[in-house]
Amino acid sequence: MAEQARKNTLWRTFHDKFVVEERFMEPAARTALYRTAVVLMAVGALLFVVTLMGVLQSNTGPWGPDESIRNWLLSLRSETLTAAMIFLAVVFGPVALPVIVLVVTVVWGFAAKHAWRPIMLAAAMLTGVVISQIILAIVQRSRPPVDLMLFGADHTFSFPSGHVLGASDFLLVTTFLVFSRRENPTSAAFGFVGAGIGIVLAAVSRLYLGYHWFSDALASITLSLLILGAVIALDTWRTARIPGERITGELSKADAPGD
Repeated sequence: MAEQARKNTLWRTFHDKFVVEERFMEPAARTALYRTAVVLMAVGALLFVVTLMGVLQSNTGPWGPDESIRNWLLSLRSETLTAAMIFLAVVFGPVALPVIVLVVTVVWGFAAKHAWRPIMLAAAMLTGVVISQIILAIVQRSRPPVDLMLFGADHTFSFPSGHVLGASDFLLVTTFLVFSRRENPTSAAFGFVGAGIGIVLAAVSRLYLGYHWFSDALASITLSLLILGAVIALDTWRTARIPGERITGELSKADAPGD
């Protein structure tokens, strides 16, 4: 009993000092965050279902603009562009991106006085990996022809694109977690524009190199919108407080207005 009580006390101390991160805002601002989360999840889920149904109706073959976009990108191939696209594929790939995420979360966790946001980022990335692996195994969609791949043959399933999903999750969730604590909407807008550019580049690199159809990348982006909405909802529920509400944690109390 004494040992259990000691462990509970240690966890409570750690939780209060590093995990809890409560911030104050006006009721309308918190409502807007919840509304944004619901819209993102609804739009993401709807677009994913539409894309999935289209892919299934095509017997997991090319769907919609898949072939026309692939053919257009094939016409743009050059040595310089291929090298740039391979670089992007490596950065957002299954080796480099997890290392980047690990470094970001560890450094962020040590540098910040709260660990909540690094934990949220890591959880969002892991959620994306799990979801993509489940869908890959269920849909079992074949990739474009192997002879068109420019960075080695890949015979695994293609729907959704793991590269694009990882890049989207990392860029969108990180942007929200960073800029949601700032009061400058202009900087947040620039942050999300930058994230959008990064996502487009990640998606184009996978299509250009011949590993995915356009609908694979589209499905990944819609899943990222759903995950981002869930992150916004959970983060708001856990950290957003309006004046008069009870707060917990020593550091949160120190940040309280008037303290």
